[in-house]
Amino acid sequence: MRLHVGCAQWTHAAWPQPSRSKLEWYASRCNAVESNTTFYATPAQSTVAGWTAQTPPDFRFVVKLPQVISHERRLTGVDGELRAFLSAIEPLAERNHAVWIQVPASFSPTDLGTLAAFLHHAPRGYRYAVEVRHPAFFDDAVAAGQLERVLGRVDAEWIPFDTVTLFGRRPTSYAERDAWMKKPRVVRRTRALTAHPIVRYIGRDSVAETVEGWGYLVEQVVNWLAEGRSPTIFLHTPDNVEALNLARRFHSAVRSAVPGVEPLPEPPVDAAPPTLF
Repeated sequence: MRLHVGCAQWTHAAWPQPSRSKLEWYASRCNAVESNTTFYATPAQSTVAGWTAQTPPDFRFVVKLPQVISHERRLTGVDGELRAFLSAIEPLAERNHAVWIQVPASFSPTDLGTLAAFLHHAPRGYRYAVEVRHPAFFDDAVAAGQLERVLGRVDAEWIPFDTVTLFGRRPTSYAERDAWMKKPRVVRRTRALTAHPIVRYIGRDSVAETVEGWGYLVEQVVNWLAEGRSPTIFLHTPDNVEALNLARRFHSAVRSAVPGVEPLPEPPVDAAPPTLF
């Protein structure tokens, strides 16, 4: 029984700027992170080895496939690129929670054969999780069932991006307006396919609204834990200023209901800068 929580990044301009490694600082507060940086390019293996050195053994990365594989080539003819990526992330070892396959919004139910072929030929020994954004997968029960069967054949997870709270009322800030334009507006999904469900939850600039909106998710995570599953939850807000604190707050809410959940690390107190008096 394990609960991992984290954010979409391990550094933010509005967060405290530590004197030590930013990833090390972040890992002293959360136990998981979305590795979005890998979407833009396959990192050097030495870079990934550095990530491993800066995080404890129970820390988890969900690493996104590079866009050349998922968006430019749309999972077709990418054996070489995929193997190069998996080789690059080898230093993560057990810290690699899942390979995150985010397909473009235009990737529809008619593309499921492509996804099935990709997952069938993908090297075993890795956990795969897929994020789709085409409305048909959320509005059409037949399409959703087809996707679940494709994923079930290889024990892959479906990652929902829960934007219900974000779209609950009109945006009131630039960050919320920007999120409204960029984030998928789909119905909420709470069904887990594997023992390791992953949810991306995005709230509002308002901490109170964000917390109010995740009540269902706290209950769902408690249920998953009771079923023996080990969920990973990523907390977003439009500007992500409070995301780190919210991730810890979410973990505390679950732990209040399930005291047996391993606590998050207690952040060390950063030394105060010297003063003249």
